[in-house]
Amino acid sequence: MNTASRAANWHGLKRRALSLGAVKAFDHAMHFLLPVVLTRCLDAATFGEYRLLWLVVGTVMALATLNMPGGLYFFVPRSDAPTRRLYVHQTMLFLALSGLLFSVVLSPWNALLPPAVHHLADYGWQVPAFMALWVVTIMLDYLPTIDERIRWQAYVTGGFTVARTVLVAGAAWFSGDMGVILWMLLAVALFKLALLLYYVRRHHGLGRPWFDRALFGAQLRHMAPIGGSSALYSLRSQADQWVAASVFALSSFAAFSIAAIVGQVVHILRQSVLEAFMPTMSRVHASGDVRGVLAINSHNNVLVGALLYPVLGLVFAFAEELVTIVYTNVYVEAAPVMRLYIVAMLAMVVEVGSLVLLLRLGSFTLRLAAFTLVLSVAVSWVGAHHLGLAGAAAGSVLAIYVDRVLLLRRIARVTGIGLRELQDWRALLRPLALAAACSALAWFLVERVLAQAGPLTRVAAGATIIALLYAPLQFRRRKA
Repeated sequence: MNTASRAANWHGLKRRALSLGAVKAFDHAMHFLLPVVLTRCLDAATFGEYRLLWLVVGTVMALATLNMPGGLYFFVPRSDAPTRRLYVHQTMLFLALSGLLFSVVLSPWNALLPPAVHHLADYGWQVPAFMALWVVTIMLDYLPTIDERIRWQAYVTGGFTVARTVLVAGAAWFSGDMGVILWMLLAVALFKLALLLYYVRRHHGLGRPWFDRALFGAQLRHMAPIGGSSALYSLRSQADQWVAASVFALSSFAAFSIAAIVGQVVHILRQSVLEAFMPTMSRVHASGDVRGVLAINSHNNVLVGALLYPVLGLVFAFAEELVTIVYTNVYVEAAPVMRLYIVAMLAMVVEVGSLVLLLRLGSFTLRLAAFTLVLSVAVSWVGAHHLGLAGAAAGSVLAIYVDRVLLLRRIARVTGIGLRELQDWRALLRPLALAAACSALAWFLVERVLAQAGPLTRVAAGATIIALLYAPLQFRRRKA
């Protein structure tokens, strides 16, 4: 590794990643816990509308942003102050126009809306207005981290998590009305917009110029293929939920959407570590040190795997108990779907999105994402009709593994570095094997000793066994 690579402070980067991870863990913990309140305050139809709203939000965000905020990880760290400001302004303008466009598409007067979305049309302009604001304010979820103001990002993320959770839960508790919940979400989005403008004015400035045609053209050409492939990838991850919503009853769709939440566990660690490492990776790549970039990426993935594998093992072994504790036994049919998703999450530990961005592989990933989207929808549709609810998730699982294999082969070809050298495969497989063994032993012991115990007792016992076995063995191996 050259001087730029050695300048990367591993311990500092780890602290950043773990700080962001803690905040994002809190954020996603609130996402886990909020439905616990909502299922007890809302009737089944209203809760179904709430889940449908966020499925629509996820689909819009996949299409509307074109990953332009994420692209700032590439442009901002390597630019001078005036150019950084231009990139920030242009991204905000793009998101504002895109948000307005999609708010029109989602207006209740659009006769081309999918039948399932018609349920949300009863709330008039609230849904389109919320969607437009949500698209613009996504910028605040990226910019402080890109500027390497980790404390700022932590306060913003944590503050809005608390505000959203308290307001939505309070609205559900006191009114049980989806319209009131939408008013609370609009209030959060408006405040987030005000804070975004304050942050940009303070740290980048709001003065002219706001737009440079040549610079924006280069920014868009760089991000369009990556954003398109990211959009297709996001649609692929949501396609099975749309299949479940189309094929099964509303209660089964709710259970299916609950099972998909397990993916957020991966997202917490994956994004937190990536966001902390990405500015450094961009600078190392700018110095021409490709091997240094790959070394950081590999170290990143090993860190995520060591933290993630025991969590996935616990969820896999005690899926029924966890669903019962959090969402009641009404949704226990989510457990088999959840286990299938965990199989897919194992491949997601190997992150390649940062390499796609830095190595400019957007065109290839766009074609790959289109292929895997079609593959995912076809397999999920067939699986839903022949294998039941869990079969609707089969397409996503298959597509994730196809995606990772083909992308890694492409990266190896572009860099001229062998597939075996792209990652520290042994360092990834050792904690996976250890976590699997600990989880299997925990399940076996709980089945033998606590077969008649309640779900909370079983999960607590299983988690304790896994922690007592995994942590010392993994720590001792690393010390050795």
